Amino acid sequence: MKLLLAAALAAATPPGSPAPAPLSPPSLVEASHALAAGRLDQARTMIAAAVAAGAAGETVDRLLTDLAFSGGDNARALAGYATLSAGHPGDALLAERAGISALKIGDTARAISYLDRSTAMPAASWRAWNARGVAADQLNDWPSADAAYARATALAPDSGQVANNRGWSLLLRGRWSEALGLLEQAAALDPASARIANNLELARDALNEGLPQRRPTESDLAWSARLNDAGVAAAARGERGRAIAAFAQAIETRSVWFGRASDNLAAVQVAR
Repeated sequence: MKLLLAAALAAATPPGSPAPAPLSPPSLVEASHALAAGRLDQARTMIAAAVAAGAAGETVDRLLTDLAFSGGDNARALAGYATLSAGHPGDALLAERAGISALKIGDTARAISYLDRSTAMPAASWRAWNARGVAADQLNDWPSADAAYARATALAPDSGQVANNRGWSLLLRGRWSEALGLLEQAAALDPASARIANNLELARDALNEGLPQRRPTESDLAWSARLNDAGVAAAARGERGRAIAAFAQAIETRSVWFGRASDNLAAVQVAR
């Protein structure tokens, strides 16, 4: 079969004809399309081939930074977007992605700096406003969180991600019933999201098990301590569901009670 194929190809090429030209390396435009479609491995290969063929400059830098962002390499993405944004201070998307990258590595102050720059521009997207709400939540800055989520919702009313984050923000404040409604909305908008399903379950547990409400101006430390105490008391009474809900919520406050609540949660989950 191979010999027949070779003979057929030879017969199809007239004697003395030049050999077919080699395929040109993929263009950066093609790499950009692959990246936008989520084909990260293909985009990485195409960018590398283009660079090997001599491509260079800011377009390559942008593609490599976008690739890092899409692949979850947030430290590298932040470094790249910071450089690009410095040269293009009016680009809302560059500032947005720098802010989101900073948020994901835990640099809240830097995230807010970039997100405030992005959301000050008319072209700011719902993702920028949504991320700004998350950053505000991390500082317990509830008015800023509410304002940011309201803008995100106005721009993307059908986003399950925004509804989930609004609900989570209310969970952090101990406003269980209000959170439940938003998380049910988020689950309806994005029924495949495991994250939303877990948050919805936590809100339902908090209501069903009667967890204490958060007090006005109560700190994370005091709030998580009260939740942990509620869980310990519930576990002592054999109220396993209430204990799990209390410990899980105490963990999410990210305070010094994280380790203790984690240990308590693990102990209750394995108990029969």
